[in-house]
Amino acid sequence: MDELLEDLYPEITLETDDLIMEISVKKDYSQIEDLDKRKEEFINDLKDFINEFSETPESREFMAFFD
Repeated sequence: MDELLEDLYPEITLETDDLIMEISVKKDYSQIEDLDKRKEEFINDLKDFINEFSETPESREFMAFFD
């Protein structure tokens, strides 16, 4: 199943000292010709994703893991 997803969606792993995030990108950014604008759109989508996640019950459940 993982191979199927890899074929359908490009993936990226983002890593800092505190976090590792593996992301499958479903949106097709190829329509944005300017590379800087494409990058900006992707970053904005990441920010939106994080903001949306922060409002979900799953985000509270996840943080409860550390109790």
